[in-house]
Amino acid sequence: MAVYSASQHTFVVCAYGESPYLSQCIDSLLAQKERGRILISTSTPNELIQKTAEKYQLPLFVNQGRQSIADDWNFGYRQAETPLITIAHQDDIYLPEYLSEVIAALNQASNPLIAFTDYQELRGDSVCESNRLLSVKRTLLTPLKSRRMQSSRFVRRRVLSMGSPICCPSVTFVRDALPKEVFAYGYKSNVDWQAWEKLSRQKGSFVYVCKPLMRHRIHAGSETTRVLKNHIRGNEDYEMFCRFWPAPIAKLINRVYSGAEKSNG
Repeated sequence: MAVYSASQHTFVVCAYGESPYLSQCIDSLLAQKERGRILISTSTPNELIQKTAEKYQLPLFVNQGRQSIADDWNFGYRQAETPLITIAHQDDIYLPEYLSEVIAALNQASNPLIAFTDYQELRGDSVCESNRLLSVKRTLLTPLKSRRMQSSRFVRRRVLSMGSPICCPSVTFVRDALPKEVFAYGYKSNVDWQAWEKLSRQKGSFVYVCKPLMRHRIHAGSETTRVLKNHIRGNEDYEMFCRFWPAPIAKLINRVYSGAEKSNG
């Protein structure tokens, strides 16, 4: 069983465009009780991102290859040299205990693949601790509170079969246990869900820290809101449900799921 420390972890901040929240995200990473490494990765280099990297004296890597969410995340992932990697979304906030709690949970787990935490939502300056969508996700994740269940392929796939309750920016990846390319090209909204579905087939553990240790921002310019408004997510959701259920059942679940997701708008 590996024993990890903060020095073996990298926050990869995926920066895109000109986010007004980028500095807040980095400030939260620098405020971690246990500090690891931080780098910035982008496929849209601009003056704001460059100056932010210079201000915080952080290495900046520019993806000059194919550009998509999956490619940007895979590129940033490859720039980290540590065994543990968290892809930090530029609009989000990480609470000071995030890294220490995740590392403690990983060090108690058997053959961990990923570790992830509960989260809250940020809407403007307001913190939303609970709503219908968050409650549903927490209910779906209940079985993974048991350390024994975290290594069960059956349980992990049942958790994912009703939607994607794992908050992507809360996830820490255990590099040596995972494929070189975690995310699959071609998805716009379910880049993360397809990754969890793929990893759920592997031997190992999904380590769930059931404490809200980060805050995921919901706003009009977010990718989540954009794909919902453009009706991109519906088709991708149906495709994902079909990985777990016969088509008629998948269609029914997708109809219910799409209604619940409207709280992201």
